[in-house]
Amino acid sequence: MAQFVDRELEIATLEKEYAKKEASLVIVYGRRRVGKTTLLSEFMKDKKAMYFLATQESEALNRSAFQEKAAAFTGNPVLAETSFDKWDSIFRLIVSEKWEEKPLLIIDEFQYLGKTNPAFPSVFQRIWDAILIKTPVMVILCGSLISMMVSQTLSYSSPLYGRRTAQIRLKQIPFRYYREFCGDLSRREQIERYAVTGGVPKYIESFTGCEDIFTGIEKNILDRTGYLYEEPHFLLQQEVAEVGSYFSILRAIAFGRTKLSEIACFMETKATDLTRNLKTLIELDLVQREVPVTEENPEKSKKGLYRITDYYIRFWFTMIYPNRGDIEQGIVTYVMDKIRKRFVTGHAAYIYGDVCRAELSEKTELPCHFSKIGRYWDKNTEIDVVALAEEERTILFGECKYLSEAVDADVLYQLQEKAKRVAWHRDDRRELYCLFSIGGFSARLQELAAARDDLFLYE
Repeated sequence: MAQFVDRELEIATLEKEYAKKEASLVIVYGRRRVGKTTLLSEFMKDKKAMYFLATQESEALNRSAFQEKAAAFTGNPVLAETSFDKWDSIFRLIVSEKWEEKPLLIIDEFQYLGKTNPAFPSVFQRIWDAILIKTPVMVILCGSLISMMVSQTLSYSSPLYGRRTAQIRLKQIPFRYYREFCGDLSRREQIERYAVTGGVPKYIESFTGCEDIFTGIEKNILDRTGYLYEEPHFLLQQEVAEVGSYFSILRAIAFGRTKLSEIACFMETKATDLTRNLKTLIELDLVQREVPVTEENPEKSKKGLYRITDYYIRFWFTMIYPNRGDIEQGIVTYVMDKIRKRFVTGHAAYIYGDVCRAELSEKTELPCHFSKIGRYWDKNTEIDVVALAEEERTILFGECKYLSEAVDADVLYQLQEKAKRVAWHRDDRRELYCLFSIGGFSARLQELAAARDDLFLYE
């Protein structure tokens, strides 16, 4: 992708490591297509750098390819003309050069070396301890299989444990940067695209140039030859052994079975049998366990609900998976009609709530800083936004309306009634209210907001 968006913190971390006079070892990892290679390409632009992409071929073939890269990088004839059967010799010759600036060595898809040879993390640990750490060199080990990168480089049982000087887990780009990809679109159009592509740069790139969100869906997702059609299968196959059970969990959550007991009932299994799989999905940033923001002990709360946090995965399981039979038969027009009818209420409105909650922390006109922002629910009440400022004893209640028409004052009055059911410091608190509306606000509601200092409206 031509654009380089966000990633200021990650670039700053890498530059800080590069500026060290001593050796540095940085682990960069994250799911596929999230922009790791783009980040590294941006970072290495003005540096003496060698980039090597490991493959799933044999260790010998990877070593030979690495040696070829090293020969071109150093200009050393020994590397070009001699065949080495050990990695140590190649690294030793690289760092023995008289470098005018700190050399940067990047090994991308590092996990494949450990997959081909399970002992490779131990081999690299020996190379680091005996050769690299003694030289002012920067090494970046990058990988896209999260579970394998953690086990090979970060976990306590890894031979490389304790060697890293920094680590970066690259995640999706937040919505606040989305306008840099498609600033010519309206806010509604940006949210609709974000609801499908999330913050995955590769997905965003695929939708660039599409007339509207539905054109993009038909072109990029309903096309059985496109990568997005089978993307959920591909992502899970890379990370887990039993794809079927994980698919069933994601399907259950997408269908509204968000309690552990409901997921277990949907799958006709015991709740205790799902603990490990749910933990894995959480570690992969695909699922999140959420509790009402007012809960004092979230880990022990019995009100926990599971939600799919990857927006494309949620869209796929909500809109694509139930219609795969028709898609496989080429009945695309019928499927698109169903998606058009359900897209807003079944998906985009849900994502809009996440966008609003994320944006609330950036609202400087609010009278205090809210340390906790989330949702609230009990048996009878659901509130889209609840934010807490404990020291100020201030609570903010909000609703997010993804409607075509302007929101009127009745939404505020309903929110005030629901707020009464929230017990947090009920007898000693300051209450604030905010309304988010993609379709704007009525004149009556705007007049109310102008006359009150506890009501905030955001279009």
